[in-house]
Amino acid sequence: MDREPGSDLGKRERQIMEIVYRLGRATVSEVLAELADPPSYSSVRAMLRYLEAKGHVRHEEAGPRFVYLPTARKQDVRRSALANVVRTFFDGSTSTAMAALLESAPLSRDDYERLSLLLEKACAREEEAES
Repeated sequence: MDREPGSDLGKRERQIMEIVYRLGRATVSEVLAELADPPSYSSVRAMLRYLEAKGHVRHEEAGPRFVYLPTARKQDVRRSALANVVRTFFDGSTSTAMAALLESAPLSRDDYERLSLLLEKACAREEEAES
């Protein structure tokens, strides 16, 4: 897969992928039961086939049913989606995106401590790379 995972998904496709990731594996019926304002069974089946053709899911046969599983790790898809948001809405500036997130909602003390630790580790990696 040379494209970024999740970069070519429409709204309903993203909803379906979120369900498949949350459940870990899902049949058409399970996806249908989780969708808000669901389309028909055959529409969901067609979307899952299309997602499979695009390389986002694969299927296993479980008796007469297909069980769909994601092909990329959720962490990779998250990273790709976030990179796309940073490029699109923050002119590629990670620090501007982080500032917007920090200013948009209060964080707990634990969250601030975790972020501080992550920033310290990132700085240390940069210093190592420069040496």
